[in-house]
Amino acid sequence: MSAALRGEKILITGATGKIAFPIARLLAPHNDVWGAARLRDPADRDRLTAAGVTPVALDLGTGDVSPLPDDFTYVFHAAVDPGQGEWSRAVETNAQRSGELLHHCRTAKGFVLCSTGSIYGYQRGRPLTEDDPPGVPLRANYSFSKVAAEAVCTWVSRHFDIPLTIIRICSTYGPEGGAAADRLDAILARRPIRLHPDRPNNYNPIYEDDYVALGIRAMQVARTPPQVVNWAGSETVSVEEYCAYLGELVGIEPVFEYTADAHTPLWPDVTRMHEVLGRTKVPWREGFRRMTAARHPELTLSDTCTTS
Repeated sequence: MSAALRGEKILITGATGKIAFPIARLLAPHNDVWGAARLRDPADRDRLTAAGVTPVALDLGTGDVSPLPDDFTYVFHAAVDPGQGEWSRAVETNAQRSGELLHHCRTAKGFVLCSTGSIYGYQRGRPLTEDDPPGVPLRANYSFSKVAAEAVCTWVSRHFDIPLTIIRICSTYGPEGGAAADRLDAILARRPIRLHPDRPNNYNPIYEDDYVALGIRAMQVARTPPQVVNWAGSETVSVEEYCAYLGELVGIEPVFEYTADAHTPLWPDVTRMHEVLGRTKVPWREGFRRMTAARHPELTLSDTCTTS
């Protein structure tokens, strides 16, 4: 996979995270990439530097964006407050500070705001479209702050004519981790996997290679008024089915625990994504095998599981 952008000055926030780091790493050889993150651990700074990324210590929750250069040509904004504290802090960081950063980088040709598919109200038995209303999920502080972030950044984009793409991230996975990796760990530890009673629990997981490619594409297609698009894999597969496959790979049968306290299935409609960003290329079985091999090289995976 090759980077589609060359000779650009690009800011990646949340640059040590599982989504942003692979994007920064791929873009760095052919662009001037700056990676902003808290960088409290010196190893994080070293990791960015080793990838050819210029590390920048930035905490949007407490910091000021004005020390950043204002001449970035593209921005991928993935830094977040996870919403585990006061709701007002999550809104200030994820919404207000995102709007400030968008305005600060207003000369950019494309800005991507990472939102989340968990903002949606649950629509039983059908995939979630970009026009569906928000709801009240389990992680209410985080999801509420992302609804606010979308509203703030949409206003800033329209008012100052800044090209913007809002991606609603649904289910990423790969060597860097993700929900599927967490469920794999549960299988290996023989812990039950908590799922919502409305089965099957359908998702559209997207592997690292594909989310990197679609993340770069999202910067390129930014516009005013903003693009709003679900960000997920092209294939629908239930957690039940992919965990059964993971169990076959590692030789352990998964155990499911169905409870209303589990998150409702996050099943996105990817019709608009296919039109705006394109289709994903890594089949889900191949992606899950790659993830398992990368995260658990000590395991011998079953040869009986196909990747087709």
